[in-house]
Amino acid sequence: MSRKKVLAAISILEESYGVPEARQTDAVDLLVMTILSQNTSDLNSVRAFRLLKSAFEDYELLLCATEKEIADKIRAGGLAEIKAGRIKAALAKLKQDQGTISFVFLADWDRDRAREYLVSLPGVGPKTASVVLLFAFGLPAMPVDTHVYRVSRRLGLVPEEANVEKAQKILEEITPPVKYLSLHLNLINHVRTVCRARNPRHEECALRDLCNFYLRGTSLK
Repeated sequence: MSRKKVLAAISILEESYGVPEARQTDAVDLLVMTILSQNTSDLNSVRAFRLLKSAFEDYELLLCATEKEIADKIRAGGLAEIKAGRIKAALAKLKQDQGTISFVFLADWDRDRAREYLVSLPGVGPKTASVVLLFAFGLPAMPVDTHVYRVSRRLGLVPEEANVEKAQKILEEITPPVKYLSLHLNLINHVRTVCRARNPRHEECALRDLCNFYLRGTSLK
């Protein structure tokens, strides 16, 4: 049932928001951007990333900076000290492991090996790893952020009690790999416009006939 439902949801979302196109992005930039996006708005994280890139000509120079200097450049994104530490630690380990600050070697690895390496980096979890794999290398990985997690449970694509890691595993099993990017981006589009955390706009929701949250009146968060 979940496989059938996810296919229906993908079709409806693509009718509503279009079929997203993959945009090739540097893998290290993606890693940094995803860390900066944690617990803040897209607007703030984008601003923080731009300020960071304008302050440091390359990531080698960033590694030479102190965590305080890095934090001062990314305060627009919130949690600056925590994120500065994570960014510097992750890049330092990458440099130590590979001799350079680049993920180009991952292009020759399979998804599971590449994911295992990425989550071994300080501050990198399954979502960040999946973002890098999917958007930088086109590997079949399904990023599950707060928005995707909440809506997939509301729809009943994953059990209500599933944690984020379990939700990711289920979504990767029931979703055709070629549709990972479409489902991920369009669920985020849907959250921004309709399926808000509080007071979702049921009357505007094209997915409501598929949605457990709407049909059963549950209190999923």
